[in-house]
Amino acid sequence: MKLSLYNTLSRKKEEFKPIKKGQVGYYSCGPTVYWYQHIGNLRTYVFNDILKRILLFNGYKVKQVMNVTDVGHLTSDADEGEDKIEQAAQKEGKKAEEIANRYWKVFKEDFKKLNITEPDIWCKATEHIKEQLEMIKKLEKKGYTYKTSDGIYFDTSKLKDYGKLARIKKEGLEAGKRVDIGEKKNKTDFALWKFSKEPGIRQQEWDSKFGLGFPGWHIECSAMSSKYLGEQFDIHTGGEDHIQIHHTNEIAQSESAFGKKPWVKYWLHGAFLTFKGEKVSKSKGGLFTISELEEKKFEPLSYRYFCLTVHYHKPLSFSLEALKGAQNSFHNLKNKILELLEEKDKTKTKIAKLKKYGEEFHKEINNDLNMPKALAVLWTMLKDKNVNSKDKYKLILEFDKIFGLNLEKLKKEEEKTSKDIKKLVEEREKARKKKDWKKADKIRDQLKEKGIILEDTPEGVRWKKT
Repeated sequence: MKLSLYNTLSRKKEEFKPIKKGQVGYYSCGPTVYWYQHIGNLRTYVFNDILKRILLFNGYKVKQVMNVTDVGHLTSDADEGEDKIEQAAQKEGKKAEEIANRYWKVFKEDFKKLNITEPDIWCKATEHIKEQLEMIKKLEKKGYTYKTSDGIYFDTSKLKDYGKLARIKKEGLEAGKRVDIGEKKNKTDFALWKFSKEPGIRQQEWDSKFGLGFPGWHIECSAMSSKYLGEQFDIHTGGEDHIQIHHTNEIAQSESAFGKKPWVKYWLHGAFLTFKGEKVSKSKGGLFTISELEEKKFEPLSYRYFCLTVHYHKPLSFSLEALKGAQNSFHNLKNKILELLEEKDKTKTKIAKLKKYGEEFHKEINNDLNMPKALAVLWTMLKDKNVNSKDKYKLILEFDKIFGLNLEKLKKEEEKTSKDIKKLVEEREKARKKKDWKKADKIRDQLKEKGIILEDTPEGVRWKKT
């Protein structure tokens, strides 16, 4: 049951072998904090979290680092357009720092709602300008840079294996062929440092030996990951839209600066969330934030459950109907657990049975994080009449260390809910004895809104959840 992961670099599933035995250096591309993160973005972070949980489950000591892009990400990933943070600041009439802090705070609230564990280190691009400039100087010294009127660029023609992550064909990428590339020597060259057009126009700019300006988007990830994880580390994750440009350029500048190949051993990428066959993105509109789903009466953890139903490497087709189906399944799971807690089951479970389910679960999660099959193991175990209720509950809690659905909180929540409902039922009974039918009906309606149905029986009032 060794852990295997699909490595984008090799285009195949590989057995995971960290650089240092028992330790994992893990970098995740984080948010550009200029607006709310939509559920397409958040699918990638659920995948990141599942990976971290599985690494920990396998006994590894994990150091996860995630960046916060609060400067330098232009409206085009290929160094064109306006800085997204600056653009948002102008639009909202606020300071760039206010914009970044506001949306980072909301992002972390979404993490909490989705029960995503925070990285060990958050690192903001604006707090690591020194490290980025030092890396650019290193690249300059090694002869990988050149200057144009708008910045310092990385010369991709210096690398024979440029584009190996994305399998980019180099034919036709030289200057003057097929595309207008301005002062760039090659179509694929990218900015390391962008010059300010005029002093004071931008809110975010820094003086440097290269001139007044701000860092390119790609350099921040290389500089910050190497600061906290070293010049070579184990895992780098992100959305599949990062493969073609962002991650390709990270590899180019990092392997050139540090002289180590591969810079990162394992590259993992989450597939898109799709809607009506197209990638969900802010530019296309029609997407939801977690808060907007809550307004539509969806629990955030229902969205997490929804993400678990399809392998991270495959597109996940979104619709409100599909999410409703996932929420119903999640509610059924919770109701089943509550039934287990109430049952007085005298069935004796064979140890071999428990071991079998544990091994099957471990096998699926270690098979490139196969959550759909891991969920199938859970549901099969729940239906098995040869496993008693207590043992089922123990296995559920063990499995939930990976699923992250907060199932261990159900017991406490149920105890509190039961007390509250019992109190309302008693109040209703008192009202009925006093023949205060109006109050009794009002309480019944209150309970109904909470999803509680009352049954008047000869033995007294019983209640159940719908």
